[in-house]
Amino acid sequence: MIHPTALSLGTIIPERRRFKHNTMTTKGKVSLLERGLIWVLIQLVLLCGIVLIPRDLLGLPAWSDGINIAARLLGGMILFAGLVLVAISALYLGTNLTIFPHPLDDGSLTQSGIYAIVRHPMYAGVILCGWGYGLFVNSTPGLVLSLILTLFFDRKAHFEEARLRAKYPEYDQYQKRVKKLIPFIY
Repeated sequence: MIHPTALSLGTIIPERRRFKHNTMTTKGKVSLLERGLIWVLIQLVLLCGIVLIPRDLLGLPAWSDGINIAARLLGGMILFAGLVLVAISALYLGTNLTIFPHPLDDGSLTQSGIYAIVRHPMYAGVILCGWGYGLFVNSTPGLVLSLILTLFFDRKAHFEEARLRAKYPEYDQYQKRVKKLIPFIY
């Protein structure tokens, strides 16, 4: 079905897609801040920092050729694994996918596929991407930011899980059964 305002915008947008990420709940409107906008902005800053930070920022010597080559190979593999994990996670989330650490009003709890192995595989994949990229470009400051990104995602997951428990009664059991960021470990 086409929403009437879609035609006035000169585009044809299916109603379901156009209003998928509304901010209405049974209690009223949920602001972007309540949905976790600050978390999203910090995440974007950290990711941009990992990519853009100068490698010589800390005044440390350049990596030796042997370490450089090994780090590039290992970093490339880790980066690729992270990208694959993010893609698989997004596929399993489907229409539940949102950048905000707040469940969608009409969403459902995903516990199958990769989500049966780790509760936050997308966060784990982005963490791997950060570490892999830092290694690939031989950036010590990038690796420091990747450590900060790892700690950040642990806290963001904690914030998100409080909202998931409130929305999905079965989340407590899921949380006891499946590890947060590292399969079978943490």
